[in-house]
Amino acid sequence: METITPFIEVIDEIKEAGGEIFKMCFQCGLCDAVCPWNKVRPFSMRKIIREAAFGLTEIEGEDIWRCTTCGTCPAQCPRGVKQIDVSVALRRVATEYDVFPASVKSARTARASLISEGNPLQGDRKKRADWAKDLSVKTYTEGMEVLYFVGCYLSYDPRMKKVATATANILKKAGVEFGILGDQESCCGESIRKTGSEQVFKDLARKNIKTFIDNGVKKIIVSSPHCFHTFKNEYPEFMVNFEVIHMSQYILELINAGRLSLKGEFPKQVTYHDPCYLGRHNNVYDEPRDLLKKVAGLELVEMEASRKNSLCCGGGGGRIWMDTPREERFSDIRLKQAEKTGAQVLATSCPYCITNFEESRLNLEYEKVIEVKDITEIISDMI
Repeated sequence: METITPFIEVIDEIKEAGGEIFKMCFQCGLCDAVCPWNKVRPFSMRKIIREAAFGLTEIEGEDIWRCTTCGTCPAQCPRGVKQIDVSVALRRVATEYDVFPASVKSARTARASLISEGNPLQGDRKKRADWAKDLSVKTYTEGMEVLYFVGCYLSYDPRMKKVATATANILKKAGVEFGILGDQESCCGESIRKTGSEQVFKDLARKNIKTFIDNGVKKIIVSSPHCFHTFKNEYPEFMVNFEVIHMSQYILELINAGRLSLKGEFPKQVTYHDPCYLGRHNNVYDEPRDLLKKVAGLELVEMEASRKNSLCCGGGGGRIWMDTPREERFSDIRLKQAEKTGAQVLATSCPYCITNFEESRLNLEYEKVIEVKDITEIISDMI
């Protein structure tokens, strides 16, 4: 039997989210036209908005969980409708009633792991800094130049640990006095918030904020655009402000300041993928490209959809933890777009993107066709 959310309850959730859908949305359908889902299957954000306005949303269905919060539709909307806020508000209702379709069950596992261990990957909190045990990386203390907030995927995922190692090597080579928090670090909470688990996000945020303040943290550098976004734009809701810099920006600063020199050549064509939460959500487009252009021999080529039109990898909005059929994966389409450029390397700067692209390399049998690298991995090879 379908579950229909009560009219008043949904309206209150949407008003809380600031959707203003009654006054703003005039059902032009542009959100449907630009949504990446419609490259792989029929999906209508316009329908979700319309049903939510009348409290008729089916919270047992898959559709309210499809939005990857990529930011494409609000960026294009002529009326300024906050589609992401509406989607998240509906997910809060579903979460409150513990109503999840089968494809979302793994997100519940991630939530449980966040509550118990501070990360979504079921990793032992005590092992959060194990990636750095042979690198002589220090624990952050007050007065250090920067805190390197490593993030969950770079701390636990075998593939992404390579990015953490490359980053630490770069910082050490540049003489940056930095430290990490180790098992004091908890997930930033950005993705779990987008799945509707608001209280879990608040608990994680407060824990991190207390840790930052207790350790005298003022400047934070991050590898994940999701950490970047939430520290920069969401943690100020708790009346705090930290200086937050994405790693691509920081390494470029180090090179421009003469603190880091690159050697040798990288004689390959490289195409750069703009992560949603670095690009559309935070307008960081130039620094990653400028950094790649610092590498001798590297030829930067653009894909057919880049910068504000970049195709989402499919991992945002908590979908990195959800089951997506192979034929519906945006990352497969993106990898094909990268291959069309003739580039030997697809570079990006987001752990979700890399995780999805590596999976797509296997799905498409592209292992010998194109490499997937974080920008820091390319830079690390040049120092």
